[in-house]
Amino acid sequence: MSAVSTPSARFPDRYGSDVLSSGPPAHHRRRPVAREVPAQRDLVVEEASTGFTGAVTRVEKTAGELIVELDDGRGRRRTFPLGPGFMIDGKPVVLTRPQAAQQAPVRKRSASGSVYVEGAKARTARASRIWVEGTHDAELVQKVWGHDLRIEGIVVEQLEGADNLAERVAEFGPSPGRRLGILVDHLVKGSKESRIAAEVMALPGARGNVTVLGHPYVDVWQAVKPARVGLREWPHIPKGTDIKVGTLAALGWPHQDKADIGLGWKRILSTVRSYADVEPTLSGRIEELIDFVTVEQG
Repeated sequence: MSAVSTPSARFPDRYGSDVLSSGPPAHHRRRPVAREVPAQRDLVVEEASTGFTGAVTRVEKTAGELIVELDDGRGRRRTFPLGPGFMIDGKPVVLTRPQAAQQAPVRKRSASGSVYVEGAKARTARASRIWVEGTHDAELVQKVWGHDLRIEGIVVEQLEGADNLAERVAEFGPSPGRRLGILVDHLVKGSKESRIAAEVMALPGARGNVTVLGHPYVDVWQAVKPARVGLREWPHIPKGTDIKVGTLAALGWPHQDKADIGLGWKRILSTVRSYADVEPTLSGRIEELIDFVTVEQG
């Protein structure tokens, strides 16, 4: 008599022998889904097939394939293909290429060190002004602080000397909405310039509306750091010798006439890249003048 086959003999019982057991048998349970994890440096993972555990040290492309290097902390390093086959805390993960760290945008700076305002139009000129003694002073101020002055709407005017400064200030008529910042050369105690500054500040309406600042140099050339022209210090020019002529002669540059002086100054000015190439005793005063004439009236 032939054996009678039963359904359980021909087909596996997909429900198991215990119909009250919780959940399907193991061969029908879903494998856990591996989540993607960026392979950031110092992330600790286990390579599932070898059991090698270590911290991520780098991700790079080698022979057209992305690999990840792991360091087990005991001097052993191994590389593996980037992708599936890794575990974190016993759970499968797929290592992915880490995103490059997003750098904060670098702010462009003007020559004065202020934030450069791209595409900004010059503001309509204010009534307030900054006065400087000569052409070279004005050119240096414009080269370093020109962007700030355009943004603030400040006009820089040259005096061609400070001898009649008090008269010029009186004609200007300073007031709270019409301030005047003045930069003079060689403003040191007991100098002619210090006496002129005192006369100006004694004028009616000057107090609070006019400020006179200066630097200690006989000429603004000396406010450029001497290292910019290859010197340790600016040469000492004997009294009675024009300081510009004497300086050019000491440098070995042409110094016979005004044209030579003009070219010599352009050569010095061309070495100035930013406020860092100017002595703080000048740059600080310029910043103060700009602040003074841009105070908004309440």
